[in-house]
Amino acid sequence: MTFTDRLTRLPRPFDPAEGEEARAALPDLTGPLSDLLAGAGGCSPFLKSLILQEAEWLRDALDAPEAALETLFAGLKDVPPDRLGPGLREAKRRVALLTGLADLAGVWPLEEVTGRLTDFADLACDLALKSAIGAEIRRGKLPGMSEDDIATGAGMVVLAMGKMGAHELNYSSDVDLICLFDETRFERDDFHEARASFVRATRKMSALLSDRTAEGYVFRTDLRLRPDSGVTPVCMAMAAAETYYESLGRTWERAAYIKARACAGDIAAGDRFLATLTPFVWRKHLDFAAIEDAHNMRLAIREHKGLGGHLCLEGHNMKLGRGGIREIEFFTQTRQLIAGGRDTDLRVRGTVPGLARLAEKGWIPESAAETLTRHYRFHREVEHRVQMLRDAQTHLLPNSAEEFDRLAAFMGRDTGDLRADLEARLTEVHDLIEGFFAQDTGAEECPVPDTLDCDVIARWPSYPALRSARAVEIFNRLKPDILARLARTTEPNEALLAFDGFLSGLPAGVQVFSLFEANPQLIDLLVDIVGTAPVLAQYLSRNAGVFDAVIAGDFFADWPGRAALEEELAARLAREADYERALDATRRWHKEWHFRIGVHHLRGLIDADQAGQQYADLAGAVISAVWPRVIDQFSEKHGRPPGRGAVVVGMGSLGAERLNAGSDLDLIVIYDTGEAEGSDGRRPLASRPYYARLTQAMITALTARMAEGRLYEVDMRLRPSGNQGPVATSWPSFENYQQNEAWTWEHLALTRARVITGDAGLAADVETFRSSLIAEKSAPAPALASVKEMRAKVAEAKPSEGPWDAKLGPGRLLDLELVAQAGNLMAGQAARDVASGFAGGVAIGWLSDADSAALTRAYALCWRVQMVSRLISDKTLAPDRIGEGGAAFLLRETSGETLSMLEERLNTACTAAAEVIDARLDRTPGEG
Repeated sequence: MTFTDRLTRLPRPFDPAEGEEARAALPDLTGPLSDLLAGAGGCSPFLKSLILQEAEWLRDALDAPEAALETLFAGLKDVPPDRLGPGLREAKRRVALLTGLADLAGVWPLEEVTGRLTDFADLACDLALKSAIGAEIRRGKLPGMSEDDIATGAGMVVLAMGKMGAHELNYSSDVDLICLFDETRFERDDFHEARASFVRATRKMSALLSDRTAEGYVFRTDLRLRPDSGVTPVCMAMAAAETYYESLGRTWERAAYIKARACAGDIAAGDRFLATLTPFVWRKHLDFAAIEDAHNMRLAIREHKGLGGHLCLEGHNMKLGRGGIREIEFFTQTRQLIAGGRDTDLRVRGTVPGLARLAEKGWIPESAAETLTRHYRFHREVEHRVQMLRDAQTHLLPNSAEEFDRLAAFMGRDTGDLRADLEARLTEVHDLIEGFFAQDTGAEECPVPDTLDCDVIARWPSYPALRSARAVEIFNRLKPDILARLARTTEPNEALLAFDGFLSGLPAGVQVFSLFEANPQLIDLLVDIVGTAPVLAQYLSRNAGVFDAVIAGDFFADWPGRAALEEELAARLAREADYERALDATRRWHKEWHFRIGVHHLRGLIDADQAGQQYADLAGAVISAVWPRVIDQFSEKHGRPPGRGAVVVGMGSLGAERLNAGSDLDLIVIYDTGEAEGSDGRRPLASRPYYARLTQAMITALTARMAEGRLYEVDMRLRPSGNQGPVATSWPSFENYQQNEAWTWEHLALTRARVITGDAGLAADVETFRSSLIAEKSAPAPALASVKEMRAKVAEAKPSEGPWDAKLGPGRLLDLELVAQAGNLMAGQAARDVASGFAGGVAIGWLSDADSAALTRAYALCWRVQMVSRLISDKTLAPDRIGEGGAAFLLRETSGETLSMLEERLNTACTAAAEVIDARLDRTPGEG
């Protein structure tokens, strides 16, 4: 399509005489193209001058504007160094003219206009840099460098920042640049000479771009975004810059590096440098403190520029003023900073793409993204128009009625309509973003509701979370809402004390308080948790980062299943090259999912059975993802696992896929070396010590208390020979032991065994062997004798803690699980679950249907009580300690009416189950 075919709008000539003079410069043009020249020249003295000056070039360029620019850019690369300045200035005039006309006519959308301007800026910087570097090399001032190194800038790179970095340059923009050099390309003794040469080259490059001559200028350059610009040279070593950002970098610099891009010189070195800054820019936790920093920057800009107060269109700053471009950019960048450390998809440079990604990932409402995108594009077009008028780096709307009429004509709009549109758009942007940043900073002491204990609240200022002025300022804004919500709970002071426990445990408050301020729904969740599950609240106070997961968009979605969890964790670990960082990343990930299960259970989104399965899925995913990483780490020193490798087997509740919030993991490791005698690494080991030490490394990976805590407690006492046996068992030894040496209770335990991860072939062999062994060892007498013996030992070693102890005691969980294991073993079936065990007992004539129903009722009730107990307390349930919230949770989960009625029902069900067990253990299947 031709330029004319794509034309969608036209400016009106504000000064018809000036417009006709511009039209006359290309008299052979007719129709809309001629009207475009008249409108542009009749509004903008600058564009009129360019039309007159570049008429011959423009005539052909309008036939194919994209090809014209490509030809122009290609030609610049062949311009000799002594003609580069004039060549770039001529090119700048032509780029400004063609992009200006394409913008005014709607031929190019905003993104193409800014992209074309940025492409030219990239090329100009690259050519100017290489010209300056070439001069230094030819003078022998860059040690060790030859003309072959000019192509890579001899190790120097220019980082485009701000709008240039994002490919968003405005029409009359300056360019924000940071110049660095790769010091590793020079010998230590040559460093100072090289740095001096790069500083000279930077100044020459900057002068070539920004010096104004009779031919104009290329770009105004600003080098002040570099680290500590008041005292550092204009070109710095990358190592020095990296050290600065690691130790002194501020939030505004993090935001600036969202858009940073290597644009000239040694691009590869620039990309490597930007990669090293990833941890500085993108924090591993959700970074809601960035909101406060961004808000403070907004306020500082307003105060410095005098841009506060009511909206007045005359002289309004479209960039920095109320509802302006910078507000939208701050909104976008702040949200990117908050979540980009966790979600790499948010790490985009452009404002419009950033808004789209934030909406796509659920970080902002779709409507907000659409509104801000629409207004951002309009604001940028207005900004371009005021800059096109006289090629001024301005963002100010006109101050006079006459100039407003000129702007309206330039945009092809009626003045009144334009003013109304501007006011509506600026106001909508301001209102939307002001609400987001929560500008109200009032810190007046709020009244304490009568139902709350003032003495508890009075001690809050002494807590570590409130030791900084900034934390106090944010908390004071939250405090009225928090107190009001606590006052509305069933037992206000009970909830207050639980919240007090949460607050006292916080090591610092700014991040968490900022998170609450940005997401008020989290306060509701916290009040719910502290009023119901103090243990979970205490956990939160030490791991507040798990709140990140709540606002990650899909926190309340359906459970994804173990396979999806494994895939997600494996992908996260693949991004961590360091072993310890990978283990800490696993711990952070695990906390979030563990917290999610607890919240879903607490809120009634899932029941106890679903929660038990989900805790087991989570443990399985962790083991499956960590095991290969442990092997890789161990193999670096000792070589790959000899033979087929090993499998990790879950026993007990993990094997049966029914864990609770506080479960530890029962594991055994089985390995098969085949004919291999040992490993072949740098420090080879014989097979037995290899797998013993590998297993110990796995236990450490799961249990070690690191910066992010630990994953699980691990119990390996169910391995062959218990604590007396090796921590890892060879496959032949395992088979022989189970066939010829194992106690019957070990066969009972094997009914719940399940391979979690490891070599697929060995896993299949283990499961085949388990199934056949259970069928082979199904004799009733030994199984029943073993159950009776184990019941007696458990009763002696671990007596019940009272009527609310759902785990220990006759007819309770451990008792019932033993019976189910016996049922599965005697029936010779490989099923792992309790229900199948009871059914197996019925099938072989050991239990009646009534017996099975009694056992099932007791188990279901005990399981629900236990799941609630382990979530809300680390002790056995006590009605006088669980509070109203805990009681309501327990009654909802068990369909109880009152605690006293539930206690009676629990005791009745367990007594009936114990009577069944006592009676059936004294008879073998088939007896009357």
